[in-house]
Amino acid sequence: MQAALLDRLRSTVGPANVLTGVEVSPYVVEGRTPDAVVFPGSVDEVSALVVLAGESRIPVVPWGGGTAAAVGTPSSRAGLVLGLRRLDRVLEHEPGDLTATVEAGITVAKLQAALGAHGQWLSLDPPEAERATVGGVLATNASGPRRHLYGSARDLLIGVTVVTAEGAVVRGGGKVVKNVAGYDLPKLFIGSYGTLGVIVEATVRLRPRPDEERLLAVRFDRVKDGGAAARAVMGSDLIPNAVELLDAEAARALGVGWSAPALVVGFDGLAEQVEWQCAELARLVAACGGREPQRLSGETWSRLGTVAHGAFAAPAALVRLGVLPTHVADTMEQGAEAARGRGLASAWAAHAGVGVVRGALFSAREAQEVEPIVATLLEWREVARAGGGHATLEWAPLSVKSEVPVWDDPGAAGRIMRGIKAQLDPNNILNPGRFVAGI
Repeated sequence: MQAALLDRLRSTVGPANVLTGVEVSPYVVEGRTPDAVVFPGSVDEVSALVVLAGESRIPVVPWGGGTAAAVGTPSSRAGLVLGLRRLDRVLEHEPGDLTATVEAGITVAKLQAALGAHGQWLSLDPPEAERATVGGVLATNASGPRRHLYGSARDLLIGVTVVTAEGAVVRGGGKVVKNVAGYDLPKLFIGSYGTLGVIVEATVRLRPRPDEERLLAVRFDRVKDGGAAARAVMGSDLIPNAVELLDAEAARALGVGWSAPALVVGFDGLAEQVEWQCAELARLVAACGGREPQRLSGETWSRLGTVAHGAFAAPAALVRLGVLPTHVADTMEQGAEAARGRGLASAWAAHAGVGVVRGALFSAREAQEVEPIVATLLEWREVARAGGGHATLEWAPLSVKSEVPVWDDPGAAGRIMRGIKAQLDPNNILNPGRFVAGI
């Protein structure tokens, strides 16, 4: 990066908010070292930085907490990392309307603490809430176990402010729940991984905190039995806020007290209602071969969303599959068998009610061979496709990513996505090449 451009960056955000040299090491992703890392303190500064980068044709990588930094196809050049940690304020909170407007750099944990003082919460529980920022959660459409009842970011976002690749500040949606005029611009940026614009502010809908919440684990002899119990729960009068199916490795990593498949179910609401649902759960799962439900501590929630990924100290690859809820248990069993057939271990966990399955692959060999890992991942993708689903390679070494596409082929939708990218980012500077269809 030219010294003149560095000087302009420093004059825009202040010298203390520009990192270069060895200081950028925490922001190196897959061997790509950024030219500089900058931390704007306002929306205007974000706009000015994007304009500067565009004039020099330097790629811009929006960065929240870095929890999903390794997801996607790495670009050939890291360019300028745009860190949003200084944009971390609650701008407006209307407890009576159950809405809040926040800056994108605020962490989910900090926002929940501020809302909790008013007896409210944002019904999102993404992994690593202490690091994950609201902007990053929206950009990656991250969610956790409570998605079963409360939905994802798409269901909670009311309005958004975005800085485009040309530095324009664009606002979409509004600040009230009943806002139906015009195009639903906010949803365009959810799950776009920073390739269409830099999210700088968001307005979200809130909920009152429940009076009571419980998390229960039920032991099963087979994943298939746990899957049958999950379907029984979803077809009953119960209203769980989470339905998680774990294989033996994931259950062990969660610390439920056994190494066998488990169904983890959460309930919230009025105390009497929760008590009845817990008793009814015990009756339902017993008919499917489940043991007596065991109550888990509240701290377990924070580990539940990444339990498969945490089953191994050094996984060879991490994958997320989307399948029909009725295919969850079969997908987990077929995936595990594919790994075993090549001498590899795996761990599996699923948001069983919405069909989101996560698998972690592990090789016990000191020198990991790429071929069996690649073959297993390709088979996992075919397992997902056979059920009408898809697969995303959430993490893997570059040697594996070079053989296994990170994203599924979007088909005809790819042309539309590339067209939107060309309109919003004509110079291709926002996270170039990272997302689906090479956008």
